[in-house]
Amino acid sequence: MKVINLHQEEKELIQLAVENNRQAQQQIYSRFSPKMLSICRLYVKDVQQAEDVMITSFMKVFTGLKNFQHNGSFEGWIRRIMVNECISFLRVHKKVSFIEDVVHVEESDEAEECEFSTDDIQCMIDNLPDGYKMVFNLYAIEGFKHKEIAIMLGINEGTSKSQLSHGRKILQKQINATKKYDYGTE
Repeated sequence: MKVINLHQEEKELIQLAVENNRQAQQQIYSRFSPKMLSICRLYVKDVQQAEDVMITSFMKVFTGLKNFQHNGSFEGWIRRIMVNECISFLRVHKKVSFIEDVVHVEESDEAEECEFSTDDIQCMIDNLPDGYKMVFNLYAIEGFKHKEIAIMLGINEGTSKSQLSHGRKILQKQINATKKYDYGTE
């Protein structure tokens, strides 16, 4: 029985891609593009624009590949580039505004059982104002802390917290409205 070291295979694939081997670059793109498109889609509502951002991000991945240090997950490194490129895209297109708000409501970590499809949830997130959506995605999905989000977006930490709080309230209202509609109580 032959044991395959996947990490070594990935290192070799990355090295070939650094050397501009088009097949290696295509393999990397094919392996990661579906997941990376879904990440871009979290931030950019329009699918075609999300694809454009993803492709631009992959260009940055391939041009910066020589800088990848193998000190962590390759997928995580690519993901970070995707998120940063989404943020840049939204800034350039002036699609994000943050409301400075000093009121912050403490968050609850209690999770309810979800009865919605992924598409339903994505649609609800898409309906959030862009600032709320971006902070929500960075915090709830990407796992960044408010301090990191504040630095990434050029806002203060309190603004990050309030954007998340307001976004969660809107999502909760959407969920409650949908439940009422589904159960025929409205």
